Amino acid sequence: MLNSSAGRARRSASAWLRGAALGCCGLLAAGAVQAEPLTFEQTLARAASEAPSLRASELGVDAARASAIAAGRLPDPRLRLGLSNLPVSGPSAGRFDESMMTMFQVGLQQDVPSRARRRAEQDIAQAEVDVARAQAATTLWEVRIAAGTAWIDLRYAERRLAVLDELLASLEPLWEAAPGAVASSRLRPAEALGPVELKAEIEDRRDRLVADIAEARARLSRWTGDPAPTTDGAPPSIDLDPAARTIRLADLPPIRAYRAASGRAEADIDLARAGRRPDWSFEVGYSRRDPMFGDLVSVGASVRLPLFQGTRQEPQIAARSADARRVSAEREAVERAWSAELEADLARYASARTRWIRAREVVLPNLRERSDLETASYAAGAAGLAEILDAFTALANARLDALDRETEVARLAVQITLTYGSGQ
Repeated sequence: MLNSSAGRARRSASAWLRGAALGCCGLLAAGAVQAEPLTFEQTLARAASEAPSLRASELGVDAARASAIAAGRLPDPRLRLGLSNLPVSGPSAGRFDESMMTMFQVGLQQDVPSRARRRAEQDIAQAEVDVARAQAATTLWEVRIAAGTAWIDLRYAERRLAVLDELLASLEPLWEAAPGAVASSRLRPAEALGPVELKAEIEDRRDRLVADIAEARARLSRWTGDPAPTTDGAPPSIDLDPAARTIRLADLPPIRAYRAASGRAEADIDLARAGRRPDWSFEVGYSRRDPMFGDLVSVGASVRLPLFQGTRQEPQIAARSADARRVSAEREAVERAWSAELEADLARYASARTRWIRAREVVLPNLRERSDLETASYAAGAAGLAEILDAFTALANARLDALDRETEVARLAVQITLTYGSGQ
């Protein structure tokens, strides 16, 4: 008995361990899938499918479509029940069969709004769908821009860190040679403190880069859902020719959203104008009396009379018209703002690209030649270690500065492409 129980316990424990191992393997496999490096295009695609804000905007479109089904329909009919003309005093008080006027009533009432009102309600519902779609398109546009710039920031921050580590390693022998140069009187004691300061400055720069990588990785994780995203592949082209690009500000999602808002405002005006049309209500009823008097059937209709339009309907029409003009004015203001932003972005890109080219093709080659000349002079005994340290440190800073400027150009190029390009 004990052996059988022990065997079952061992088998249960073994099965549990196998299940746990398989679960761990599954988790590791899932983590491996999530941890795959992302190219720029994969990042945009992942963001378009994983961002919660996009799912929320799509649900808003679904909600607007569902609401549009009921728009313009007739209201639900009303069931009316009642008891009429029951005596409450006199010899027949409380008696149903003593008066020919006492009756139970049951009836149906149906409100029939004007055709103009129902058409306006349908237009409003369709306008709400258009507004929801425009908001979803704007959200997608914003997510793509944010995800793309986050990828660029992470990619170039990792690249800058690798270059910085390479420079630190290459400068280390020179800095370590400073104490020996002081001991051999080739370097004054005060001059030996300069390399320490320069090294600390570069290490501070490295610490900032590590923080930049963490920040970019967190932003990229927000849009892709990957807990530890890494980048892969070549970045998109950073050489833009604004003159060769066709940029239509009217196609920007925020401005298209105002077109949808204008349609919604116009539909509101139509609904306010429909208030000047009469609305009808029809009713049919059946009245049950004492059999000796007979039952009754009644049919009726009522109509709403818009007699005081100057104080009721016209102010509503004026208010909705003012709202429509407000939306139009806001759209013009937004178009002007984006036009100014486009000009500013293009100017910033042109300036950043010029400074990057100057740093890459003028400053960097000049400092590289300077370091070569100082090295040759040091070998010939015509220069000291201090000059060598200054030359190589300046070259290192120039390489980092050129890479920083390239990062700025790449970020502006991606931002301009995703904001104003065909990929919007």
